[in-house]
Amino acid sequence: MADKKTRTALVTGASAGIGAAFARVFAQNGFNLVLSARRLTQLEMLALELETAYGVKTHIIVADLADPNAPQRIFDDLEEEGIAIDALVNNAGYGVPGLYRQVKWETHRDFIQVMITSPAHLAHLFEPGMVERGYGRILNVASLAGIIPPSAGHTQYGAAKAFMIRFSQAHALEHKETGVHITALCPGFTYSEFHDVSGARKIVSKLPKLMWMEADEVAQQGFEAVMRGDPVCINGRVNRFIALLAKYLPDWLTTRIVRSQSSKFRVTDVK
Repeated sequence: MADKKTRTALVTGASAGIGAAFARVFAQNGFNLVLSARRLTQLEMLALELETAYGVKTHIIVADLADPNAPQRIFDDLEEEGIAIDALVNNAGYGVPGLYRQVKWETHRDFIQVMITSPAHLAHLFEPGMVERGYGRILNVASLAGIIPPSAGHTQYGAAKAFMIRFSQAHALEHKETGVHITALCPGFTYSEFHDVSGARKIVSKLPKLMWMEADEVAQQGFEAVMRGDPVCINGRVNRFIALLAKYLPDWLTTRIVRSQSSKFRVTDVK
C-alpha cells in the first residue's frame, strides 16, 4: 500500500499495454491515479475499472507528448486541481519503422519529443515537489534495446532508450538523501499494442515464446524496483542474460549477432 497517506501516481501512455498495467499495479498498492494519453475513450474505460476494482480516485488528462507544451500543461492542470504527484511513470512511447532516410524529419522530431524531451521535462517539473515532501518515485520505461548494440531500422529507438537509462542512473545519484527514487525499467519483448503501432507485429510474432513477457509482470517488477530504489531494472531472466552477453562479449561480436537477427524484430522497409 502507499505508505503513511494516500499518494498519487501519474502514468503517461496509460491507455493500453504497459502503461495500463502500471496504472493497475499502482492502484492495487493504494495510489490514486492521473492517467494521461491521447485516447480519451480508453482512458475513461481504464479509470472506471480502477475506481470500481480498487476504490481509488482517478483524474484524466488527454495530451499528446509530441507537443512541446504538453508537459507544462499537464503540470499546470494538476496544480490547478491541487493534485500533488508522488510517483511519475514516464511510459509513453512508440517505434518508428523504416530506415532513417526514408522517414520525414517531422516524424523523427516528434519521436525525440515524446521519447526524450517530454519525459525529462515532466521529471524536471514534478521533481521539486517530491523533494519538498520528502517522497517521490520516477520510473522511466526504457528498454533492453538501450543496452544491446543497435541494428538497422527504428534508428532512434535504441538511442532514445539508452539516453533514458543513463539519465535515470545519473538522476538517481542526485537523490541519495531526498527520499526520491529514480529507476530505468528495461523490458524486452512485451505483449502489448507496441508492435501493432510500429508495424512489426507480423515479424515479431515469429519469435519464440520464451522471449516474451506479459505487461502485468513487467509493470509489477518495475513497481517493486522503483520502490526499492534500483537505478536500473532489466525484466526477466532471458533479458538479463542477453544484457550480460552484451556487456561482456566483444562489441564486434554482439553487433554481428544483433545484425544477423534484426530481421526478426526490426522493420526496415516501409512502403
